[in-house]
Amino acid sequence: MFYQNAKYLRFFRSTGGAAIAWLAIVSMLTACVAADPLPLPKPKTNAPISKPAAKPSLASIPKPPPPVSPKPAAVPPIGLENLIQEQWKQFPGKTGVAILRIDGGEWVIGRRLDELFPQQSVSKTWVALTILDLVDQGKLRLDQKVRITADDIAVFHQPIRERVLAKGPIDESVQSLLEQSITASDNTANDSLLRTAGGPQVVRSFIARKKLGAIRFGPGERVMQSEIAGLQWKQEYSVGRRFYSAREELPLAQRKAALDRYLADPVDGASPVAIVRALGKLARGELLSPTSTRLLLDIMSRTSSGPNRLKAGVPVGWKFVHKTGTGQILSPISTGYNDIGIMTAPDGTRYAMAVMIGSTTASIPERMAFMQFVSRTVATYHQR
Repeated sequence: MFYQNAKYLRFFRSTGGAAIAWLAIVSMLTACVAADPLPLPKPKTNAPISKPAAKPSLASIPKPPPPVSPKPAAVPPIGLENLIQEQWKQFPGKTGVAILRIDGGEWVIGRRLDELFPQQSVSKTWVALTILDLVDQGKLRLDQKVRITADDIAVFHQPIRERVLAKGPIDESVQSLLEQSITASDNTANDSLLRTAGGPQVVRSFIARKKLGAIRFGPGERVMQSEIAGLQWKQEYSVGRRFYSAREELPLAQRKAALDRYLADPVDGASPVAIVRALGKLARGELLSPTSTRLLLDIMSRTSSGPNRLKAGVPVGWKFVHKTGTGQILSPISTGYNDIGIMTAPDGTRYAMAVMIGSTTASIPERMAFMQFVSRTVATYHQR
């Protein structure tokens, strides 16, 4: 400390007092600063320092996925549609044909696919579907009894009529009526199911709810068949041949006008393509529960009507379930000669088909031969 003071003293002496004046000025400045210090800059927060983004290398850029090629639409076998069309052109009258492959890539071919054709007893299919849908909903039971009296007898083919006339009122289960309506195409059994379901509107509601397309449902066999003939239904027509007699007594012009009206705008009309698409939905289990689907297909496999229609063209080893329809005749015109069904190949591939002969002058063997050609040709092209 002493050494330091001596050093400063020698400095002051050597400067001759000038240093003293300088030191005084510095002290004054220092005092001023100490009295009012300048604010220090605030420390910076730890904000992230933005750096320029590094240029990605080409290797780091993900490559876009390769474009997905659209799955080619299923197409029918070459030549199948040409053969169907060739035979269809040669067949007299108004005929609709539709073929739908259900499995292995769906496709549809046919002629007059979207036009309405009279269904006749083909429409029993929609009654059966409606009944089983009500069973699935718990609103009906298969073992539920339905009473049938003489007032319930319909017209045309109805084997159940003879039992009612012989025994009086009978009680039939819903399942028994389904069997008779489909396998034997019994009109009284079908009308009894229709009554049990709640009437034609319930069937129409089922068709609309399930989005089955261009499928109409008529007022029931008695009313519809009377209107087609130019008559108004009377219950007495259900006995013996009274319906036929009343129809034959009408003037020919009246009968023809009534039939022409029906054919031009059938109250039970359906398009062939709507029918096969509905059969496709049935086959895929989209309309009923699995149990009800199996039951209906099993019943349809035992259909006894129309053995020489589509069924006769199905090869050995294939399965076939179907429902026929047959309309009235006003010579030389036959109407509503139909068959619809599902044909299953040995490998499990299923085809829905519908042949709807709205009106024709062809003989019954010719009609059968045309139907057989359709089913046989589909099977032939499946095997190629």
